[in-house]
Amino acid sequence: MTDKFIHLKVKRQNNPKSSPYWEDFKIPYKKNLNVVSSLMEIQKNPVNAQGKPTTPVVWECNCMEEVCGSCSMLINGRVRQACSALIDKQKQPIVLEPMSKFPIVRDLAVDRKAVFDGLLKVKAWVPIDGTYNIGPGPKMNPITHMWAYELSRCMSCGCCMEACPQFNSRSAFVGPATIAQVRLFNVHGSGVMQSEERLAVMRAKGGITDCGNSQNCQKACPKNLPLLDSIGHINRQVTWMGILHWLGKDDK
Repeated sequence: MTDKFIHLKVKRQNNPKSSPYWEDFKIPYKKNLNVVSSLMEIQKNPVNAQGKPTTPVVWECNCMEEVCGSCSMLINGRVRQACSALIDKQKQPIVLEPMSKFPIVRDLAVDRKAVFDGLLKVKAWVPIDGTYNIGPGPKMNPITHMWAYELSRCMSCGCCMEACPQFNSRSAFVGPATIAQVRLFNVHGSGVMQSEERLAVMRAKGGITDCGNSQNCQKACPKNLPLLDSIGHINRQVTWMGILHWLGKDDK
């Protein structure tokens, strides 16, 4: 890495219908910058590597500490969070691209609505009957709490879906993050009351049977969530549910 400048190669697109193009930027080198900080430097002085004025690069970010999940993008071909991608650890030129599995909004910003549509589909929440205090919920044993807490750290960033071959515009697959949330809410003391509804979604088109078991998701997850364990767990539950249905015992 040179100590004079940072070289960024950004894939840009003005709007969802326009053609993408590449633009290079060179900014003064500073220690301990991350990708988001580098994009902020371009935003302060939007001039490309040829010295020509241009428009600031559009991207999303919020927390800057790998919690919100909004700054997902492809960095040197790998999907990850831009806030935790340190410049000093990247090979230059640093190639920045938007995630390919979601509709483009502009430049590096994409529409992750499909992630949240999946959560709505499986009712990934604990419903309540009103706003009044109904007291403390059921307790969870410590062993279950340990792995359930890990699943609760999901940022809905979309990295696992970007890495998943089965998740694309031609497929109804809800994606690994959604499957993991089904497991999380099905083990919750109150959420378990809707477990059969969630498993029914997993049995239908776009559910667990659409998973090709490529195992890319867990490698791509910034939080190292046990996605493969969750997929296997839900697969077993759906299989058992199907057996009971075939035997006519699922209503007992």
